[in-house]
Amino acid sequence: MKLNAVGVSSKDIRKSVEFYRLLGFEFPEFTNEDRHVESVNNTGSKLMLDHVSMVKEILGTEPIPSNHSNFCIQYDTPAELDEAVDKLIKGDYTVVKSPWNAFWGQRYAVVKDPDGYMVDLYAYLKKD
Repeated sequence: MKLNAVGVSSKDIRKSVEFYRLLGFEFPEFTNEDRHVESVNNTGSKLMLDHVSMVKEILGTEPIPSNHSNFCIQYDTPAELDEAVDKLIKGDYTVVKSPWNAFWGQRYAVVKDPDGYMVDLYAYLKKD
């Protein structure tokens, strides 16, 4: 068994794709009518974006983002993580917790996607 995908709902697929592209995800071309989009060319796992109207049809209730991170994205270096956060700031997205060197040996940050889902970003700190 393996975890190979994470899904989040979106009120505006185009805006969500823009946000996640800044974090390094790649997506195929899509139209404004598409209610499901999946990332491509990622190592290991993919990200699935579902329009809230589709999720509501399936579940019978409006999806609600949690108040805790649903998933984490690992970067190769702390500098790469800092660069991703800088892109989000320039794009006027929300950074919940700016990058810091956590005591557990990772450069860590928490950001919020356009629909309110919190995403943890991390990179391992090099040991001397």
